[in-house]
Amino acid sequence: MKLEEIDVLSEMSKEEFIQNYFKPQKPVIVKNYSKDWPAFNKWSLAYMKEIAGDKIVPLYDDRPVDPKVKFNSPHAKMKMSDYIDLLKKEPTKFRIFLWNILKEIPVLQNDFKYPDVGLTFIKSLPTLFFGGYDSYTFMHYDIDLANIFHFHFEGKKQCILFDQQQNKYMYKVPNSLMTLREIDFSNPDLEKFPALKNASGYIANLEHGDMLYIPEGYWHYMRYITPGFSMSLRTIAKKPSHVAKAVYNIVVMRNVENLMRKTLGEKWMNWKYQKAKKDTERLNNIT
Repeated sequence: MKLEEIDVLSEMSKEEFIQNYFKPQKPVIVKNYSKDWPAFNKWSLAYMKEIAGDKIVPLYDDRPVDPKVKFNSPHAKMKMSDYIDLLKKEPTKFRIFLWNILKEIPVLQNDFKYPDVGLTFIKSLPTLFFGGYDSYTFMHYDIDLANIFHFHFEGKKQCILFDQQQNKYMYKVPNSLMTLREIDFSNPDLEKFPALKNASGYIANLEHGDMLYIPEGYWHYMRYITPGFSMSLRTIAKKPSHVAKAVYNIVVMRNVENLMRKTLGEKWMNWKYQKAKKDTERLNNIT
């Protein structure tokens, strides 16, 4: 794959963000962006265990999709205190995904501020993501194609991003937001998935306090180099085609997916995976 380093800044003004990154829809990292937040010094796995240890959290891993369950259903549940103990004890594929802190731990809102970048944030959706050593998310884009401001805490995390113009190379699974799950984007098998050779994207590593701006609709793959967690703040998509696609995803695609899983089960999932590979090969004249 053709991956270039994401721009890394030590600071960024509102004007610089709008002109150089938001308007051209280009990702950027700002080092230690959260240094003036209480979260910068307070937020750690130990603090999350202290403040949310009794909460039951949904967990996800890298197992194949179960056609009998609904879209984005968790694979397991665990007390937060037990989960954080597990993260510190040994490698685990279990991750926390889209955990709404407004609903679960409202006091955490006192520890951060919404960035002053000239955009209106969806303040009902500050979400946390946790992962253990070498755990990862599958390559995907968000259902609402939002602009995402991703803040990392504790440890290190690798990020690989692609824009929507790369779709023809991505082995996108029909009626979903994902690529084929068997692709390891940190070390892809380019003989098995040759179209990826033509994909152009970005790569970067995040550390404690860093902020990554992910433009609307960008594909993203996240691998936890060490145990840690991140918070995402989001704004709605601005591009009309992205707004329309977001509405379709939420109103139509998700409901169709749940219906087809319920009625066709494994046949539906197998058809989608086979079609993803065939469609990509056809679009790229691969025989």
